[in-house]
Amino acid sequence: MGQRIVVIGAGTAGARLGLRLAGSDADVTLVGAEPHAPYNRVLLADVLAGRYPAEVTALPDAGPVVQDRVVRIDREARKVHLATAAPLPYDSLVLATGSNPVLPALRGLTHGLPENVHAFRTMDDCLALDEAVREGVRAVVIGGGLLGVLCAQALAERGAQVVLAQQGEHIMERQLDAEAAELVREHLRLRGVEVHTECRVREVRTHGGRAVGVSLADGYALGADLIVLACGVRPSTVLAREAGLEVRGGIVVDDELRTSDPAVHAIGDCAEHRGRTYGLATPALEQADALADLLLHKGGTYEGTRSLTRLTLSDAGQLPLDLATFGDPSIREGDDVIRLTDATRRTYRKVVVRDDRLVGGVLLGELGAVGALAEAWDAAEPLPQDASLHHLLTHDGGF
Repeated sequence: MGQRIVVIGAGTAGARLGLRLAGSDADVTLVGAEPHAPYNRVLLADVLAGRYPAEVTALPDAGPVVQDRVVRIDREARKVHLATAAPLPYDSLVLATGSNPVLPALRGLTHGLPENVHAFRTMDDCLALDEAVREGVRAVVIGGGLLGVLCAQALAERGAQVVLAQQGEHIMERQLDAEAAELVREHLRLRGVEVHTECRVREVRTHGGRAVGVSLADGYALGADLIVLACGVRPSTVLAREAGLEVRGGIVVDDELRTSDPAVHAIGDCAEHRGRTYGLATPALEQADALADLLLHKGGTYEGTRSLTRLTLSDAGQLPLDLATFGDPSIREGDDVIRLTDATRRTYRKVVVRDDRLVGGVLLGELGAVGALAEAWDAAEPLPQDASLHHLLTHDGGF
């Protein structure tokens, strides 16, 4: 028998690692706290919208999963202690604990969540919302990031009257600039979602153990039958911190995805590599693949992910809105920037060039140029001297 590898977490990163290690001589044990087989969280909004059944979210079979909660890591004895089962010994331990939803410190939530207030992170959250939503229900989604936008649209597709409350200046601030966000806002409005930006929720009003609405900082009140908290996520680091591993924003790892204990690795949302946590599926998969090679002594390292985020905002019977972002689309002094907007076709394209290199971009509505743009960005090389910025946004990228 080969080395004993215990993987804590059976989400995207953990399941991918288990799949890659299957068939080797390693003795691999996956531990997952959720009462479900490993599933793809990216598809939860589609399940909530009714586009897919929950079974579609299943990840490829990575072998049996111990469904239990880890209560402690004993690094000295190299054992993982479980809530209901015997400890698991390991030679190598992998933390793939993911991230937890951020629950805002609002009045009305100090003693836990009322029965009709939900986070939207897990399959159980999705199934609870699926049970609660119905035609005409008044729903307030707090948080206008990507998850909040997807959740709001899904609820609207189910016939709910949806208000999306975003504290920032525009929705999807991490991915979009103000002009692109306005197109997404219009897309949501046409689908029945009322969007309020620069809107801070101060209190969840309750009566008889249920939420009945929210109060805003400006004194305005919104009635609600259903409230969803989509206020972001933070890396799940409690187990690592209690075990004495180095933790900053996430669990600190090197280019071999080792923590401060060489026998313990971390991958996925919980890991911080070169000062960065990702919170996206592509880096989690790449980290799992890199670690599998390392554990199987195939060499290689992980040097970070340059990922392109691509998604489609759509609903039944409506035109979709395709979106792609890559790199850093924020603008610094001295950057060359070009934007092309077509309000009639609801398209928006923007690229940022810094020191003759393409460093980021946003495309909405028309993604014909995304392949060539992503290739130029990923190469991180100076653009051809005769390349026009306008040509960067043509369908063939101008190269």
